[in-house]
Amino acid sequence: MKELKPIEVGRMTEPGRYRCGDNLWLQVTPTVDGKGVSKSWLLRYTINEQARQMGLGSLRLFTLKEARERARKFRQLLADGIDPIQAKHDQRAKAKVERAKRKTFQQCAERYIAAHEQHWKNEKHRHQWRQTLLGDYCKPIADLPVNAIDTALVLKCLDPIWDTKRETAVRLRGRIERVLAWATVRGYRKGDNPGRWGGHLQEALNRNGRVIEHHAAMAYADLPAFMAELRQRDSVSAKALEFTILTAARTGETIGATWDEIDLTTKLWTVPGARMKKGKTHIVPLTDRAIAILTPLPREDGNDHVFVGGKVDSGLSNMAMLELLKDMRPGLTVHGFRSSFSDWAGDRTNFDRETREFSLAHGLTDKTEASYRHMTAVEKRRKLMDSWARYCTSKPVVIGSDNVRAIRGRRVS
Repeated sequence: MKELKPIEVGRMTEPGRYRCGDNLWLQVTPTVDGKGVSKSWLLRYTINEQARQMGLGSLRLFTLKEARERARKFRQLLADGIDPIQAKHDQRAKAKVERAKRKTFQQCAERYIAAHEQHWKNEKHRHQWRQTLLGDYCKPIADLPVNAIDTALVLKCLDPIWDTKRETAVRLRGRIERVLAWATVRGYRKGDNPGRWGGHLQEALNRNGRVIEHHAAMAYADLPAFMAELRQRDSVSAKALEFTILTAARTGETIGATWDEIDLTTKLWTVPGARMKKGKTHIVPLTDRAIAILTPLPREDGNDHVFVGGKVDSGLSNMAMLELLKDMRPGLTVHGFRSSFSDWAGDRTNFDRETREFSLAHGLTDKTEASYRHMTAVEKRRKLMDSWARYCTSKPVVIGSDNVRAIRGRRVS
């Protein structure tokens, strides 16, 4: 059978297959309505003793010259022992996988939050994650493929708020890093995490020599005067704040406290792991002053909260103590008193680091933590908390006017 010339290709109307040279064939088939014919190109070849044919497109799309060039590329694969049809299927499958992996940062953030929010203890925390990752802060990267996000793009999110909203920016950076890490594990991106801090963003953002990542704290020298003033107030929020300071507790631990957690006989407060940041039960020795705060507190039928809130069957709101503090010492935070305790214990006592850290419910190694759960360790911490209570109720000392300072070198969580 002779090979078709370009001028003959257009004239062929008889259904059949016509050789065009080098395994390329023109296929002429009747149309569905039977009123004409359609023409397309075929590459016919044998591989592994198996005859195969591969479509190369319609004559309307490719001329004979173009079809020959396409056939030549596939014959090169055959020369390397590669089946062109299988190679085409593999390419399509790879493209399909890549499309499936093409997730935007916002899609990854939404999936990360959905996967983890069930373990977050309160609605406020869930709201903060959504607000920072799905709101305006991440607009520069929200709709971009997560595998295209680099350091420059992360900085576009952080730079506008790094100096004006430092704490929010620090949290945002950490959350971006975690979403990108999740995306890497899921196979949506590769390479180093552009949101990482140490040895990376630290060099671009650490403009003031250190990261300002703290809650405003009162210098412990000012505590006695403040506590004396606080004891003059008779509100539930005032009692809760004093109790929080004396126990070095977090706000959520105090306002969520229920009477079944309090043992007035053994003077112990057992905070269940479900309400602790580390998810582990924490035992707090209660001082005489802490017991004195608890004993006369008002009770409400059907409400087991230690510090009763303004609404029926509820505890104190998470803003009550902060609002009181704003009135007494604007600029301070309730959480900052944990740093005051930490600094005082480190500067003014001889208690070992483990006792101090465990009193703050900070994570220790499993072995150390296990030993510090023994009653002897509880009693050791009781001595520390008794010493703290005596200091807080000691005679106020006249000091300088500046009673707000940053945490020494680290953040107390």
